[in-house]
Amino acid sequence: MGRKKHDKGKGSTPATLQLERAGVEFRLYEYEHSNDHMDDGYGVEAAEKLGFDRHQVYKTLLADTGDELVTGVVPVSGHLDMKALAAAVGAKKAAMADPKKAMRQTGYVVGGISPLGQKTRHRTVLDEGALEFGEILVSGGKRGLSVGVDPRDLVSVLDAVVAPIATW
Repeated sequence: MGRKKHDKGKGSTPATLQLERAGVEFRLYEYEHSNDHMDDGYGVEAAEKLGFDRHQVYKTLLADTGDELVTGVVPVSGHLDMKALAAAVGAKKAAMADPKKAMRQTGYVVGGISPLGQKTRHRTVLDEGALEFGEILVSGGKRGLSVGVDPRDLVSVLDAVVAPIATW
């Protein structure tokens, strides 16, 4: 368990492959996932097991605007503000996407959905608080794997919008 530098080819997922192709520096953080943390959520488990502040670990949530699925990336310490997410992408409203649809569209399982390497690319909105850090953690594409990346690189790779989409 714990922090681990990335070795190319080891632990590769579509998320890490996208970062490699983009030439972005990142670190892999692995931990043993346990179902005992399901009341708190996957991201909170990652923060606790890896020893990171909950404001620095981000969860990936898919929302449905009625016209498209949109990826929202917010700290595990907060919640996704659906009205703010809709406004950030010019939609009238947004609601959480059906988990089965989210898994089909991303190619990942719930708890391992990454904003990176999704099977179908979706517009992404990153909460503005991420820019306060030199490194944030997002899912690496499977439960028990997080990717540490500079949030500015994440914005660049995903062509993401940065907006205030987290609530406390």
